[in-house]
Amino acid sequence: MKVCGFSFVRNAVKYSFPVVESVKSILPVCDKFIMSVGESDDDTLGLIQSINSDKMEIIHSVWDDRLRKGGEVLAIETNKVFDAIPEEYDWAFYVQADEIVHEKFLDTIREAMERYVDQPEVEGLLFNYLHFFGSFRYVADSRSWYRKEVRVIRNNKNIRSFRDAQGFRENDKQLRVKALDAFIYHYGWVKHPKIMREKALNNRKYWHPDENVESGTYKQFHQEQFDFTKVDSIQEFDGDHPAVIKDLIEKMNWDVKLDIHKKQFNLRNKLLYWYEKQTGKRLFEYKNYKLIK
Repeated sequence: MKVCGFSFVRNAVKYSFPVVESVKSILPVCDKFIMSVGESDDDTLGLIQSINSDKMEIIHSVWDDRLRKGGEVLAIETNKVFDAIPEEYDWAFYVQADEIVHEKFLDTIREAMERYVDQPEVEGLLFNYLHFFGSFRYVADSRSWYRKEVRVIRNNKNIRSFRDAQGFRENDKQLRVKALDAFIYHYGWVKHPKIMREKALNNRKYWHPDENVESGTYKQFHQEQFDFTKVDSIQEFDGDHPAVIKDLIEKMNWDVKLDIHKKQFNLRNKLLYWYEKQTGKRLFEYKNYKLIK
């Protein structure tokens, strides 16, 4: 069994992506890792080159900045690097530049890939998610954050990144997957408030191309810093972080204090949130996969 990790990144330094930590977190279960580096306004290439591993291969990409609808450019960039994976690899392990896998889950992931490699009906592996928000202390826990997504897929080039690169489909059909008792730690919303504002403002152009930065639509970004208090619901994180990110935690140079008791829901979402907390079940949950029991 052979495994190739893959990802893409652009302006990682400018927007403070923990991409080096992301790659290093899954390298132990990969035989190879291919990173696509887009044309950047900073030294993203140098940052990726600093990963000292003979498993690493870097390819270069020019993003089509005319694609400003529904985040489609992110799926296109995902497909570019996925297509670069040689046929000899059985599994492709995808991590985005702000996603990290805790080392305690690596054995579980490796064992699952070995178990299902000769079972073609299993087209991917499904991970749980923790979405950190504001700082390394808080996790967003409302319905607006997805709970699960596919991150390991067959090296089958009929599989394509779906919509804005959240998940994958084959010929527009949901992948048949096995669920893992493993988590992806998502740190995309853990940044200095000034950097978070700039990243959020930049990202909106991929989903909202018709918005005008000078208009009231962008009112929340007229502030100098991102306002983390607008989140609908968070809770404190009482676990431990992956070893690869602990240096970044120690270097954290901002402080965000949020109220875990403050819930900003409409009535419908308040009831659904209460039901989920009582039962562990999320009603009307969107699932971009078919779970194999």
